Amino acid sequence: MDVEIISTGTELLLGDILNTSFQLLSRTLNDAGFSVLYQSTVGDNQKRLLAALSIAQTRAQIIILTGGLGPTRGDITAQTVADFLGRPLVLSEEWLKKMEAYFASRGLVMSPNNRKQAYVPEGAVIFNNDVGTAPGMAIETNGGKVLILLPGPPEETKFVLENEMMPYLRQKFQSQGIIHSRILHLKGLTESMTAEKLDDIIMAQTNPTVALYARRGEILVRITAKAASLEDCMALIHNEETKIRAKVGEYIYGTDYETLGEALGKLLRAKGMTIAFAESCTGGLASSLVTDVPGSSEYLIGSVVSYTNQVKHEILGVPQETLDTYTAVSKETAIAMAEGVRRLMRSDIGVSITGIAGPTGGSPDKPVGLVYEACATKHGTVVQELRYRASRTTVKLRAAMNAMALAMDEAKK
Repeated sequence: MDVEIISTGTELLLGDILNTSFQLLSRTLNDAGFSVLYQSTVGDNQKRLLAALSIAQTRAQIIILTGGLGPTRGDITAQTVADFLGRPLVLSEEWLKKMEAYFASRGLVMSPNNRKQAYVPEGAVIFNNDVGTAPGMAIETNGGKVLILLPGPPEETKFVLENEMMPYLRQKFQSQGIIHSRILHLKGLTESMTAEKLDDIIMAQTNPTVALYARRGEILVRITAKAASLEDCMALIHNEETKIRAKVGEYIYGTDYETLGEALGKLLRAKGMTIAFAESCTGGLASSLVTDVPGSSEYLIGSVVSYTNQVKHEILGVPQETLDTYTAVSKETAIAMAEGVRRLMRSDIGVSITGIAGPTGGSPDKPVGLVYEACATKHGTVVQELRYRASRTTVKLRAAMNAMALAMDEAKK
C-alpha cells in the first residue's frame, strides 16, 4: 500500500525545526508493510497545500498530513482538507467536551480559539490524543483513498501514531497480508565486510528479504517478511535471523531500534559495572551518547574532556614523558588516559579516545582520522588503532561509537 507523507509548517521550510516526525512515521509505516514512496513539506499556505494534495492523490493510496491542527489562523490543515474533499467542517461535540476536560484538569479555562480544533471534515474518524488538544483523524474519500491528519508536535504525533493510526490502518488493510521487519545492529564490521559474510543468504533470499544499511557508525541488517499474520511473519524472520547470527552473531549488539548506548547500558546494569570516559578528539560525544539513555546515572560515573595535554597530565595523570615521547595521539597516551580516568573515577571500566578529527592537524606519520582508543578494566588494558577517512563530524561519531563497542567487548570478559 503506497503512502505519501505531507508535512506542513513554514517553520520546517525555514529550517527552524527538525522534522523528526517524518522519520518516526516512515520507519513505523515501512516496518508494518506500508510503502512510503513520497514525502513533501508545505508551508502554511492553503493554495500550495491544495496543490500538494492534488499531486499526492494521483500516486498514493494513503496520504498522511502532519501539523496545522492547532487553534491559530496559521493552522489550516483541517479546513484545506475539507475544501479539497468538497466537504464542510462539522463540530465534534465529543472532542469539544474532551478539550474542555483537558483544560479543566490543568486548572485552566479553554480559550475561545481552541474551539476551532473541534471542527473536523464531515465523515472523519477521530483519533484520540491524550497529550494535546488537537485530534488526529482519518477520512476516506469517495475514490477509496485514505487521508490521515496528525497533530504536529512530535510527542502528539507519536501518541496518535502508535495508539490510534496504526491500529486503524492494520484493521483496514489486514486482508492484504502483513509485512513485518526486524533490524539487527552490528558493530566492528564495514558494510562490505558484512555483505561478504552474508553473501549466500542475501543471494538466496525470497521471503524474508535481507537488506544492509550503513548508518551513524554502525551496520544495520533489516529482515523483512510477508505473511498472512504477524505470527507467521515473526516465524519466518526468526528462521532467517538464526542463519544470520550463525555468521555474524559476535558483531550483533542490539535489535530493532535499540541504540549502542542502550545496549551498553543494559550490559553494564546486568553486570553491576560502572564506566568512565576520558575523551580528547570526541569532546565528550561518547559520554553524551551514553547519557541519552534514561537511567544512565546508574552506571556512568563521569567523564573528562581532556582536550589539552595539560588536562591529560594534571587531571588524568598521563606522564609528561609519555606525552613528550609519543605525543597525545598514541597508543601509549590512550592507555594512560584510560587507566587514569578509571583510577580517578573509581569505576570498573575506563575508556579513552584520542586522535586527530581534522580537517587539519595531521602529518605524514599521523594523518587526519588517526584515532587511538583504550579500555582499562581489572583484567588489564586493551588498545586499538583506528583510521578513518571522513569529515570531522563523522570521525568523531565513529570514534565514539567504536569506544562504546570496545567497552561492551571488555565488559563481557
